[in-house]
Amino acid sequence: MLTGKVLNELNQPLQGATISLAGTNTTSLTDKQGSFSLSLNSDSPHFIITSFTGYRTDTTLIRNTAIINIVLRPGKTLGEVRVKSNRKGIYISDDPAKTEVITSGELKKSACCDLAGCFETQGSVQPQTTNIITNAKELRILGLSGIYNQVLIDGFPQIQGLTYTYGISSIPGPLIDNIFVAKGANSVLQGYESISGQINVLTKDPEKADKLFLNGYINSFSEKQFNAVYSIQNKKWSNLTAFHTVQPANRIDRDNDQFMDISLVTRYMIMNRWKKGEEKDAGWSSQFSVRYLSERRIGGQMLFDYDEDKGGNRIYGQAVDISQPEAWFKTAYRFNDRHRLAFYASSFHQDQQSYFGVTSYKAGQTNMYANIQHEYSYGEEHVLKTGISYRYSRLNETIRFSNDTLGRSYAGDYLTKENIPGVFAENTLHVFDDRLTWIAGLRADYYSGAGWKITPRTMLKWDAAEGLIIRASAGTGWRIARIFSENVGLLASSRDLIFAEKLNPEEALNMGCNVTYKFSRESVEGSLSADLYHTVFRNQIFPDYDANPSIAIIRNFTGKSASNGFQFEGQLSLFEKISLKASYVYLDVYQERLGEKVQLPFNPNHRLVGTVSFSPKNKKWRWDANAHWYGQQRLPDTRSNPAVYQRPELSAAYTVVSSQFTVNLRDIEIYAGVENIFDFRQRQPIIAWQDPFGKYFDTQFAWGPTRGVEMYLGIRFTVK
Repeated sequence: MLTGKVLNELNQPLQGATISLAGTNTTSLTDKQGSFSLSLNSDSPHFIITSFTGYRTDTTLIRNTAIINIVLRPGKTLGEVRVKSNRKGIYISDDPAKTEVITSGELKKSACCDLAGCFETQGSVQPQTTNIITNAKELRILGLSGIYNQVLIDGFPQIQGLTYTYGISSIPGPLIDNIFVAKGANSVLQGYESISGQINVLTKDPEKADKLFLNGYINSFSEKQFNAVYSIQNKKWSNLTAFHTVQPANRIDRDNDQFMDISLVTRYMIMNRWKKGEEKDAGWSSQFSVRYLSERRIGGQMLFDYDEDKGGNRIYGQAVDISQPEAWFKTAYRFNDRHRLAFYASSFHQDQQSYFGVTSYKAGQTNMYANIQHEYSYGEEHVLKTGISYRYSRLNETIRFSNDTLGRSYAGDYLTKENIPGVFAENTLHVFDDRLTWIAGLRADYYSGAGWKITPRTMLKWDAAEGLIIRASAGTGWRIARIFSENVGLLASSRDLIFAEKLNPEEALNMGCNVTYKFSRESVEGSLSADLYHTVFRNQIFPDYDANPSIAIIRNFTGKSASNGFQFEGQLSLFEKISLKASYVYLDVYQERLGEKVQLPFNPNHRLVGTVSFSPKNKKWRWDANAHWYGQQRLPDTRSNPAVYQRPELSAAYTVVSSQFTVNLRDIEIYAGVENIFDFRQRQPIIAWQDPFGKYFDTQFAWGPTRGVEMYLGIRFTVK
C-alpha cells in the first residue's frame, strides 16, 4: 500500500487530485487533507501519475511503498474566466449561530444611503429614531435598545460610546459588501458586550471590488449624496479608496410647529484600505484601513442660525459637529493546515461639540482595541481558538448650561477611563459526520470597577434532515453604560437627570433556538425559519421617565427585566424572476415594578414585514417593494403634564410602504423610488414645541416616521 499527500508549492493540500498507476486502471483521489492511498501488487518500481486541474501533470518513480509527498506546480496561465451566479439578496448562513447575511445585491433594492437604512427588507433589525431633531438612530434586535447589540465594522468594535449615536449613519450603504446579523448569544472572540445579538458590517474587499464605482443620489427634500469607490489590484497588494459626502436638504415644516421636519446633514468621509495575501493561504496575510469622518448636523426651529443661535435661548436649535479619525490593522501567519496566529488592532478618536438649546455638550473619546489569537485545527474539522485581548477607552465629557432657568443639576465635567484586559478560548467540534456542530466559548475580562467578569457562551447546530437545521444558543453578556453619549435625547429634553446611585455594569443572560428549513424544487426555491429568544437582565440601567415627567432617574435595576422575541419568516424564489418574503415579529419587552408587569416604551408587540421583487431573466430592469406594519407601542407617562402637553398612553398602529424601480444599462444603473408611499406621519412629535425652553419640552416621543413621503432618484456607474 502506497500512502502520501499531494501539495502545491505553498505546502497546501490539493483535494480531488488524481493519482493513478501507469499502465493500469488503479486510481485514487485525494481527500481534504490532500491524502491518498494506492494499492500496489509488488515491491518492484512503479510509475505514479498525478494530475490536478490548473497544475502540471507529474510522473513519479516509486521504488517501495513508503509514505511520499508529491508537489505539483502550476500549469500555464489561462485567460481570465468569469463565472456569474445569482446570489440571494438575503440568506441564512450555515454557521452554528443563526446568521442572516444581507448582500450588496439586496442593498440595491432600496436607497440604503447609510447603514441605518440597510434593513428595509428584513425583520430582525429595527432602526429606531432616538432624537427627532438631529435624526439620531439606533439598531434594535429582539426589541432591546441598540446599546445591547454589538455593531462591528470589518470585525472591529468601532461603534461605542460617542460613536454610538451617529456612527451607524456614518457608514455609507454603497461601501458595504455584506452585513451579518446574528441574534442572541454568539462568539466570545470579539468581546463580552453583545447581549441581544451582533451586527458585523463588511466593507468592500480591495481584491474583489470593482475598479470604479460611482453613485449619485437626490431626494425630494433636496438632500444630495455622492459616493466613489476606486480599487487597484497588483501581484502583491490591492488597494481601495472610498469617498462619501452628504449635502443638506431644504428646510421643511409640514407640521407648522416651527421646527424643521428634517435635520440638515453635511458629511465628508474618506477611507483607504490595503490588503495583501489571503488568510486561508500559508504564510503572511495583512490588511489595514484608515478613515476620516467630518460631520455637521443641524436641527431645530426654522429660523435657527448656526453661527448666531447655537447655545442661545433666542431661537431653539440643535447642532452637532463631529471629527473622527480611525484605523484598524490585522495580520496573520498560517504555519500549516493546523496552526495560525493572528493579531488584530483598531483605534478611533472622536471630538464632538454639540448644542441642544442652551445645553452645551463637548466630548472627546479615544478607544483602542487589540487581540492576539491562535487557531489550532485538529481531528477532522475541529478548531480551538485561544487568545488575549485588551480594551482601552477614555471618555471626557463637559456639560454646561448657558441659561439655566429650569434648575437642572447635572452640569459638570465627567471623565470615564477603562482598561480591560481579557483572555478567551473557543472550541468548535464537528461530530456525527458533520451533522452536529458544537461551539463552546469562555472569556474572562478584568474591569477595575467590578473585578473579573466571566462570559460563557455555547451554540449547537444539528443538521436533522436534508434541508432541516435546528440551532440552540445560550450565554451571558455585560457592558458598561455611558449615560450621556448613549442617551443624547436626554440632553435635548428639558428633563433633569438624577443619578440615584453608583452604576454597576449591565448584565444579561440570553437563550434562544431556531429552526430553519430550506427547500428546492424545479424553478422554486425557498426557506422557512422560526426563532424564539429570551433575554433576562441581572442588572439594567434604563432611565425612568415615568416617576416624574420633568426628571429622568438613572439607577441600577436588579428586579426582573426581560425580553421575549419570536419571529417567523418565509422566503420564496420563483423561476429566477420573482422573490417573495414575509416576516412576523412578536416582542414582549418589560420590567416588573412593585409586582406589576410594565411594558417598556417604543416597542410594538407585533410587527409584519413583506417584500416582493421582480426581474426578467435578461436582468434589464427590476422592481422591488416592501411594506412594514407596526402595532401599537406603549409611550412614556405624561399624565402629570398640563393637558396641552399630554400624549396618549399608546401609539397608533401604522403601515409604511415603499417601492423602487431600477433600469440596467450595461455599466449604468438608474434607480428611482418612493418611501412611505401613503405619507403616514406622526404629527407634531415634539412635546411642548410652543415653549422649547420650558420645562415640558421633550424630543423623545418618536414612535413613527416624521418626514412623510420621500421620492428619490439615483444613478450607479460601474467599471468592472
